Amino acid sequence: MTAYEQVLQARAPRPYSTRTLIAGIVSDFQECRGDRVHQDDSAIIGGIGWLDQRPVTVIATTKGETLPERLATHGGCPEPWGYRKALRLMRQAEKFHRPIITLIDTPGAYPGKEAEANGQAAAIADLLLAVSTLQTPLVAVIVGEGGSGGALALACGDEVWMAAQSMYAILSPEGFASILFKDVTKAEAAAALMGLTPKELLANQVVERVLPEAGRQFPTMLKTALIPTIARLAAMPTATLLAQRQARFRRY
Repeated sequence: MTAYEQVLQARAPRPYSTRTLIAGIVSDFQECRGDRVHQDDSAIIGGIGWLDQRPVTVIATTKGETLPERLATHGGCPEPWGYRKALRLMRQAEKFHRPIITLIDTPGAYPGKEAEANGQAAAIADLLLAVSTLQTPLVAVIVGEGGSGGALALACGDEVWMAAQSMYAILSPEGFASILFKDVTKAEAAAALMGLTPKELLANQVVERVLPEAGRQFPTMLKTALIPTIARLAAMPTATLLAQRQARFRRY
């Protein structure tokens, strides 16, 4: 398929909801809400569960299933309090030595007036800075759209994986086309230049693994892959884990 066809597949509804995906990965999931500063953001679901016999923190973006949910989540675009909630849960996970799993499907951070007025860019920057020295393992999985800094904020993991029908880019092809070509209708040409497909990103060592799509079996397959990876990362000395994570991103 073409790069733009890959984008359309990444944007298409999944055969499982975000909550179904979380339930397929961890058991006894306990959701945590709010950033303790402003409010809760329904575009980010976060909480604690059991991955096999290991407690983990899961943080996931969600586009919602019903029309009211999609409106509330802005189509999966988190606001500053969503990123601050994610940071709160990551700090909590670090305190209790819980590995973190992030599940990403977002066009990007919400660009609304209220979000910008309440420090959208600063919330993302704070999260990026914190993750660079976070003393617990983090595996990020892009399961649909991975757009712009809104996705990057949750994708600075020790390993970054992608589902086969996903994408990961600095912005949307439409946004790229409007900047490069001054013509949003040239999104297909822009997508071909952006190197946003899982195959290209794997070849360029931006991601470590591409997971085949398995329909409704995808959550189970992802859980099976996560168990040994989380165990391996959790067994590393903290200094080694941080050195490898920081070296990973310094390559770019």
